[in-house]
Amino acid sequence: MTANTPIGVAIAGLGFGEAVHLPALKANPNLEAVALWHPRKEKLEKACHSHQLQGHQEWSALLADPKVEAVIIATPPAPRFDLARQALEAGKHLLLEKPVALHADQVADLQRLALKNRLSVAVDFEYRAVPLFMQASRLIANGVVGKPWLVKLDWLMSSRANAERPWNWYSQEEEGGGVIGALGTHAIDMLHWLCGPTRNVSAMLSTSIRERPDPESGGSRPVTSEDVTLAQLELVDTNGETVPVQLSMAAIARLGRGCWLEIYGSEGTLLIGSDNQKDYVHGFELWSAKAGEPFQSIIPDDDLDFSKTWIDGRIAPVARLQSWWAESIRSGSPMVPGLAEGWASQQVCDKLRESAHSGQRLDIEMLP
Repeated sequence: MTANTPIGVAIAGLGFGEAVHLPALKANPNLEAVALWHPRKEKLEKACHSHQLQGHQEWSALLADPKVEAVIIATPPAPRFDLARQALEAGKHLLLEKPVALHADQVADLQRLALKNRLSVAVDFEYRAVPLFMQASRLIANGVVGKPWLVKLDWLMSSRANAERPWNWYSQEEEGGGVIGALGTHAIDMLHWLCGPTRNVSAMLSTSIRERPDPESGGSRPVTSEDVTLAQLELVDTNGETVPVQLSMAAIARLGRGCWLEIYGSEGTLLIGSDNQKDYVHGFELWSAKAGEPFQSIIPDDDLDFSKTWIDGRIAPVARLQSWWAESIRSGSPMVPGLAEGWASQQVCDKLRESAHSGQRLDIEMLP
């Protein structure tokens, strides 16, 4: 790797990886897609032909490829930890989709390995790269809401509301499926970023659609993952004071209101939200109000705007996060969001499930 040549990147996984990460890579002069990986030969060959890229069906062969200096792992959650561990042992920088792994202790293992091998690992918490969310963070840091008194996050989507949608890994809790992995990992990181780390949680989970059609057998199979999560959290702000949070997430909310974050504080209120069910950039709006005054619509500062956008709004924030990752690889500086943020989010996600099963409010291990 030299300062004048792009970093060679392989993409593992041909869903989100091909649809979002690959076009995002093409917009980054410091990164270059050099290979694809997928365990299914026919899918790999089709993608390689379409994008004129080399393909690897064996993971060991991809890791042995000298052109591959870094890997984006955008597979389903279950195999992600083992693939990431092997890649770090092979000296590859990583960008991981979330959830990073099935359990927080696995994320901690990856973090130790990355630190030992001095490798940069990014986690795709892309809301941190969306201009309006970055603007919200800036306003909060500037004291617009004062001390947060109450935070409410509703994320009510309809992506799994059709009971005829086929059974797959998303239907299995043990494979990382469910609304906690899909939305909760983002939601928790968003709350940590904007308001502070989690001190304790209590939660209730529900599975509304308990069987789905099995595309292989033609019958039905039981669903073990949750499609509704209701939770109460206590965060800790920068002054060490408690911030109460109400979190509601669903994947079966027909005509759901989408994603809405409300922060009520001593000096004012901040709202950010969108009812767009398919795109987490297009459709968001941000409002702010000082105490006793009406809401004002806020637009991002010029330095936060995207230099390029796509019809698929997911690509622009992923491209921005990829550029932060490239800078971390080049400079050796810590990557944020990285495994520390992934570990903090996964800790809470683990405890949400544990709390729901035990019926108890549970404390969260916090970094000193």
